[in-house]
Amino acid sequence: MRQKGGADTFVVQILNTQNASWQGTVTWTDGKRRESFRSELELIKLIDSAVSKDGEKSESART
Repeated sequence: MRQKGGADTFVVQILNTQNASWQGTVTWTDGKRRESFRSELELIKLIDSAVSKDGEKSESART
């Protein structure tokens, strides 16, 4: 179980820049997941969903 305030760590690899946007991969450092993204917005959504899911899991574990 993750402690409250724990940090998530991601490795972001920018493979290309096209149309003033980034394309690449984001890898969770725990090694369980790796996703490609086509824009900065997609990257932010991937990271946000990972952080939100982790927060929800730790919240439900405490109740």
